[in-house]
Amino acid sequence: MLRRAKSPLGATGLRVVRFIDQNRQLVLASSAAALGERIGTSDATVLRTIQALGFPSLADLKTAILRSSERSTPADDMRRTLVDLDKTTGKALDSVLRTHAEGLAVLRSEKCRAQISAAVRLLDGASRIAVFGIGPSASLATYMSVLLARSGRRSRTINATGSMLADQLLDLQAGDALLILAYGRLYREVKAVFAEARALRLPTVLITESDDTPLAKLADVCVAIPRGRPGQVALHGVTLVGLEAFALSLAAAKPDAALASLDHLNRLRRATEAQPRLAETVRGRTRRNKEAAAWSRTSREARFRKSR
Repeated sequence: MLRRAKSPLGATGLRVVRFIDQNRQLVLASSAAALGERIGTSDATVLRTIQALGFPSLADLKTAILRSSERSTPADDMRRTLVDLDKTTGKALDSVLRTHAEGLAVLRSEKCRAQISAAVRLLDGASRIAVFGIGPSASLATYMSVLLARSGRRSRTINATGSMLADQLLDLQAGDALLILAYGRLYREVKAVFAEARALRLPTVLITESDDTPLAKLADVCVAIPRGRPGQVALHGVTLVGLEAFALSLAAAKPDAALASLDHLNRLRRATEAQPRLAETVRGRTRRNKEAAAWSRTSREARFRKSR
């Protein structure tokens, strides 16, 4: 591509190209502005370089990277993270707090607020919300389903992989909406989820790292929430904050249903709390019966010895 470049790239352009070649996974989760900041140039220079290589846009470059065979592993991400820690403060806590602060700034941005508002409006009209997440996102999907149920929303979790996913997708029906947590490439499970949603004409909300990837284009609404810094170990704290914002917004949309559900939850908790006391009563009665039987047996043995 360098040989076929439409115009000479110059020293800065070559630096951009080398960075892209050596940090492909980071490019997937970065905007042109973020790449320019890391490389030490402007976003305009990054875009001009990408176009000179023959890609109409950054999104097209990301598509080409996703189609290539190279995959970043958790070990690769951890290596990059540890190198950066050593180069900066050397303190993991400082790095995590700084990274989460950057992610929360994204959540506060007007763009992300608009995406979340659009997603809440779409989910609010569903009779049931199915939350999809596998791998580390499976726990987040389960937690989100619990929050939705407490808010008076019918919900379920889709978290299986391989052929078992088919059994969970079999339950999807008209009136459902999907909240999908997925990142990076189009792996087979997320392809199957989107394909079934299209077949049933179900609305979809995607939470992912970037809103200009092939994955993001599949969803009706995409909410871009960073999972830590691009190319480094994934951190899910900001995603969790975003999910809790979703749940609270949906509760506020139907407050009567949310309060009724929580009142019902309290009644169920009282019912379950009564069971241990009942069990303790049964155990106490059993213990007293055993003690009485032992005393009676000892008493009979004593009378028998005396009679002899």
